[in-house]
This record gives sequence, C-alpha cells and structure tokens, in this order.
Amino acid sequence: MKAQRAGHGADAPPNTRLTLVAVCVAAIVLPMALTGASVALPDINGDLDVGLVSLQWVVNAYNVTFAACMLACGGLADLLGRRRMFATGLVLLIVAGIISTIAPNIVILDLSRGLAGIGGAAVMTAGSALLAQTFDGPARAKAFGALGTSFGAGLALGPFTAGFLVDALGWRSVFASHALIAALVLLTVSKLRESRNPQAMGVDVPGTLTFTAALFALILGIIEGPQLGWAHPVVLALLIGSVVFLGLFVTVERRASHPMFDLGLLTNPRFLGVCLMPFVLSFVFVGLLAFLPTYLIGVGGSNADSAGAFMLPLTLPIIAVPVAAGFLTQRLSMRTLLALSLGLVTIGTVWLTVIEPSSTFTDILGPLLVMGAGVGVSFGLLDGAAVSIVPAERAGMAAGMFNTMRLTGEAIAVAGMGTVLVSVIANRLSSNTSAIPDSYQGHNQDLANTITQGDVTKAAAEAPPGAARDAFTDLASGSYTDALHIALWILAVLCTLCIPVVWALLTPSKDDQAAGKATNSRPATEHA
Repeated sequence: MKAQRAGHGADAPPNTRLTLVAVCVAAIVLPMALTGASVALPDINGDLDVGLVSLQWVVNAYNVTFAACMLACGGLADLLGRRRMFATGLVLLIVAGIISTIAPNIVILDLSRGLAGIGGAAVMTAGSALLAQTFDGPARAKAFGALGTSFGAGLALGPFTAGFLVDALGWRSVFASHALIAALVLLTVSKLRESRNPQAMGVDVPGTLTFTAALFALILGIIEGPQLGWAHPVVLALLIGSVVFLGLFVTVERRASHPMFDLGLLTNPRFLGVCLMPFVLSFVFVGLLAFLPTYLIGVGGSNADSAGAFMLPLTLPIIAVPVAAGFLTQRLSMRTLLALSLGLVTIGTVWLTVIEPSSTFTDILGPLLVMGAGVGVSFGLLDGAAVSIVPAERAGMAAGMFNTMRLTGEAIAVAGMGTVLVSVIANRLSSNTSAIPDSYQGHNQDLANTITQGDVTKAAAEAPPGAARDAFTDLASGSYTDALHIALWILAVLCTLCIPVVWALLTPSKDDQAAGKATNSRPATEHA
C-alpha cells in the first residue's frame, strides 16, 4: 500500500490523526458559512440597508459557487495535488472571510461570499480525497463517519453560534470567525501528506462554465420574478437563458471524453432516487434555515441569539439520528428508511404551520424535532448509498454528482422560498391598502421585500404612532405568517409526492436482487 501511495507522489507516511482533525475541523466551517449567514441577514440589512435581491445573494452566492465548482475543484485536486487544493481552499475561505468582515457595501459582501463558496468546494473535495488516500478499510469508514458528524455539527451549531456572535459582536464577527477557523487549520497543512492522481485528465472547463451559467441564471430569474414580474423581459431572458445553458451543458458533457458530470449515471434509477432525496429535503431544511430566523427576529421579536437557539431542535438531530439510522439499516431497507425520512419531514412541516408571531420555543419544539429527525435519517444514509449503488470505478464521480445535486437543491431552495414569501406577502398587502403607511402606498413590492427581510419594525416606523401603527404591524406580521404557512404547505405537498417516486426509483431491479442472492450465498471465505 505504501508503494502504491508513493506512486501518487507522496514520499512520507501520512499523519493520520492530524489529517483527520484538519479535514473535520475545516468541514465544520462549510455548513456554518451557510447557516451563520442566514441568522445574520436581518442585522446585515439593518446596517447596509439593501434590497431583498442583494440580501439573498449573501446566502445564494455561497451556494451557487459551491455547487458549480464542486466537480471542477475535484478535478484540480487530482491533477495538482489534494493537499495543495485543500490549502488553496482554506486560503480562499480566509480571504473571503476577511473581505466579508470589512465589506463596506452589499456588492463587496456578495462577491466575497461567492469567493467563499469556491473555497468551500475546494476544501470539501480535496479534504474528502485526503481522507480516502490516508485511510483504508474499516478505518476509512470511521474517518468518513467522523467527517459526516463534523458537517452535522456545523449545521447544528451554526445558527446558535452565529446568533451569539451577532448579538455580542455584530454580524461581521460571524464571517471573521470562519476566517479564524480556516486560518488555524491552514497551520497544519504543511504536515499533511500530498497525493495526486497520475491519470487525472484536468478540468472540464466547458462543462463547468455552462453549468455555472445555467445555475446562476436560474437562481437570479427565480429571485427577480416577483420583483419585476414574471413576464418582464429580463426575467424571461434569465429563465430562457438557464434552459439554453443547461442544454449546452448536456451537449458538452455527452461529447466530452472525460466529462465532469457523467450523465449516464442518471440512467440508473436507484442513483437518481438517491440524488432526488437531498434535492427535495433541501427545500424544507435549507429553506427554513434561511428564513425561519428572519421570521423569528422580524415578526416574533426575538434577537439573533434567541433565534439561533430556536433553530437547535431542527439542527441537533442531524448529529444523533444518523447513528440510529445506521443500526436500523440492519432491519429495514434503504428505501423504507428514506421513505420514513420524507414522511417525518412532511409531518413536521405540516405541524409547523401552528407557528404564529406569539409562538414560544415550546410551541415549535415538536415540529422542528420531527423535521430534524427526518433529515437526520437520510443524512446518515445518502452519502454511502450514492457510492454503493454504482460500480466501484465510478464511485468518485457518483459522490461528486450527488454533492453537486445537494448543493444545487440548497441554492434553488433559498431562492424559491424567498420568491414564495415575497409573492404571498405582496398579495396580502394589495388587499389591505388602507393599513399601509402613506410612504409605501403604491410600493407594495418594496414593502413586501422589507417585511421578508425581517424589518417589520422598520416598516412600521413609517406609520403614525398609535392605532395606525399597531394596525400596520398586525398586517405585516399576519402577512408574513400567512406566507410562511403557505410555503410550508407547498413543501409538505412536495415531500408527500416524492415518497412514492423515491420508493419506486429505489426498488431493486431483478439484476440487483440476483446479485444480492449470489453474494449472500457465497462462502465466508469468498466474502473475506
């Protein structure tokens, strides 16, 4: 094994413990960069006073570049070296965090968030490759289990940590903390072992560019739809452009000798079902991570610290439940567990429609726990399933495609849920114009944006004190609540419809069943 690894350009045994710690600590930052930014959005808006579209790109820029650059960074890591790409990703995270911390306006902040997404993609792909190169057999399984736990910890603790930092030191400290953690990990990189793939073919530049353009145009079109109107030429051009770039991407990948996205894998129904799961769950989980803190702060009157604490029942199960899901795989099939996952998320989503401006922590504890448990079940199964149901030689490509689909779902989820909220709020306002302050008359769209950003108090300040202000506050809070309820019902219907689809896609074929019987009938020595 050492000789084989030396062929990958390494000349020293790996420092296994340090490699595991470095990659896992870096992995904690990646989801925190998403969830932390979501909690900080109301304070960012209060400081920089920006529109909803620009504000949403604080989250979307990170997600879009992360998803778009995942496979390209994996190719570069194989070509240039996994340790070198890991270090490059950390440097990008540090630079992006520093720029975000001192950003004088929203444009600089959004651009720095996009840079952070590129860094995150480099860290994730190179870090996973470092673990795969350093560990073998059962030790590798444990290492990737620790990596999954690290991602879960970042998701779970991100909102709470960000809320504490926002209240104590301001929103800029959230991004400074990401840079600090990345800098600490960077100090260990020189002691990690380098490796590369001598058969690496480089980066699929046409595929990367067309996929990025398609995703960017789609997200921007979804966000701008309620702002400009769905029939506006700019919105239509963006949506049509997204379809055109997607078509170009498919054409490019089919003709490429070494595509970054092997479309042939999507002809495998079971792999398609596994990819569909995180795409759908992102609409519930990431959508709530992005907008529930804003609702709790803007409508519920919570501060950032309290809003972060409110999110713990949704995120903490992601650490504990995957362990239980692992034991359940000995008794239940994967498709049964994934159907259970969608069922729990559906129940929790419907249950969460009890939320009102006056809701307390205990009022939403139950539904958030149920949703978190549902997401946690799939969290413990999907990554392994994505690579186990395809031929071993295509496992790397399968893992990259699976993570790209998951991150793409997250990006679309944030944009889509924001669009639903703004559209419903604007519609509610248009039917209650008498309660709207004079300064907002005829500007329902601007007012809907302000409310969605969690600035109900700011909007209410435009109304005369007394009964008029109270009436408008009730209208704004009620409109946001109605919009959130409708979004939750849409998400519940989406999850419900996906249960039979995922069940059907994950049904083993006759060939799979025959292979399973053959494997089970082999002697113990053959298994060994």
